Amino acid sequence: MKRIVIIGAGPAGLTAAYELLKRGRDMEIIILEESHAIGGISRTINCGGNRMDIGGHRFFSKDTRVMRWWEEMMPLQGAPSYDDKILLRERKLKQGGPDPEKEDGVMLLRHRVSRIYYRKKFFDYPVNMKWQTIRNMGFLCTMKAGFSYLAACVHKREETSLENFYVNRFGKVLYSMFFEGYTEKLWGRHPSEISADWGAQRVKGLSIRAVLQDMLGKLLPGKKREVETSLIEEFWYPKYGPGQLWEITADKVKEAGGQIWMGAKVTSFKQEGGRITAVGFERDGREEWLEADEVLSSMPIKDLIEGMGEKVPEDMLRIAAGLPYRDFVTVGLLVKSLLLKNETRIKTLHDIVPDCWIYVQDTGVKLGRIQIFNNWSPYMVEKPEDTVYIGLEYFCREGDDFWNMSEEEARAFAIKELVHMGVLKGEEEVLACHRERVKKAYPAYFDTYLEMDKLIDYLNGFENLYCIGRNGQHRYNNMDHSMVTAFEAAENILTGRRDKTPIWKVNTEREYHEEGK
Repeated sequence: MKRIVIIGAGPAGLTAAYELLKRGRDMEIIILEESHAIGGISRTINCGGNRMDIGGHRFFSKDTRVMRWWEEMMPLQGAPSYDDKILLRERKLKQGGPDPEKEDGVMLLRHRVSRIYYRKKFFDYPVNMKWQTIRNMGFLCTMKAGFSYLAACVHKREETSLENFYVNRFGKVLYSMFFEGYTEKLWGRHPSEISADWGAQRVKGLSIRAVLQDMLGKLLPGKKREVETSLIEEFWYPKYGPGQLWEITADKVKEAGGQIWMGAKVTSFKQEGGRITAVGFERDGREEWLEADEVLSSMPIKDLIEGMGEKVPEDMLRIAAGLPYRDFVTVGLLVKSLLLKNETRIKTLHDIVPDCWIYVQDTGVKLGRIQIFNNWSPYMVEKPEDTVYIGLEYFCREGDDFWNMSEEEARAFAIKELVHMGVLKGEEEVLACHRERVKKAYPAYFDTYLEMDKLIDYLNGFENLYCIGRNGQHRYNNMDHSMVTAFEAAENILTGRRDKTPIWKVNTEREYHEEGK
């Protein structure tokens, strides 16, 4: 029997395990997970009935395989959710689908609202040129932005940096307002120091032109529109957050005979003849070895290479050691109310603003994004009509001053920023707090990342090693991208395909981002 060792019980690892068990024969599947939680950065934290989504995850993909896979795990709702019933909101329902008021294993269809909060005003994300935007910016600033965009169309910059990538698509003025400061807040580096690859993977088809095309498309009834990923208006979401889907998947993996070893931190590897022959890990204070016929790794490449030991060439050790990451802290606050007024036409419980995410572009605060969990799913909050549960997202570096704050200090810091921004009245509004820290949440695109191709060639030299997922490829993958890397790796193992190019090509092809129909 072939033993397949999978490192990491996040979306990539669990998807690979499920696919191999469903389609394969005579396989022993063992997942080694360092933490004691399922789902990686797609997990959901339950804080006394109020649930926190780490990072925020919209379930939308241009890959139909992924959409079918999700629906197989959790069928789409066939009856209104709690908030839709109360507010009499119309929603597309799946005939014969489960009732979220009676069943838990159900995927909700949600309305996407994500806006920018800048100088105490809301701007649509992506920025568009409707009257509200012009009023918020002021006529003079709007004219400057328009001419700046036209100038960028005529004089294209060579896309040697993320800064040039954004300026080419939005013009210098809008770049300075909405991208420059936020990007530096996110990565801790100025956009001029970051590779354009990040923009190419995250907002490749997004630009003023794409926004205008989308706006015009809405004015032409009957015409099918092709929609950019960042412009989607609806998405799926598990009743109790993304972690629920991965917990369901983990249960199915176990039911099919797969094993998930929690608290198993992978530390080392044995290699022989261009193959990984065994995986070393620590569990309950003991060091153990697990022989392997195939290894699928979603652990950070930096740690993977370090664990391979002295046989790794010096240049590969240098590149791997220099790969940068951005770490992440979420401060969850359960509050009585927010000062932000709902001036949209979208009805909400508690009449809160309808946003799932609010991007905080102001450089005067450290806060990067605000999640409003009530709007992701009403079932994420124990009392959605009486309280608001928000997640305040901070980008930092493991070991820096913010990372090392106590939970009480982080709470006080977050409240102070919200009061300064005009989002919260004061500390008296806060009912509960929970802080989560996530290491290596965001693979970064600078420093030795520029030599990543050399590292990929080296890793591909191990016949039975497959790098999957966000950290497994040091690529800022969405959840669906991570799943597709798992699909491709499973295909190699099941069919004997030797070429690993399809695994590494996920989230690099232009058409993947450009047009979803």
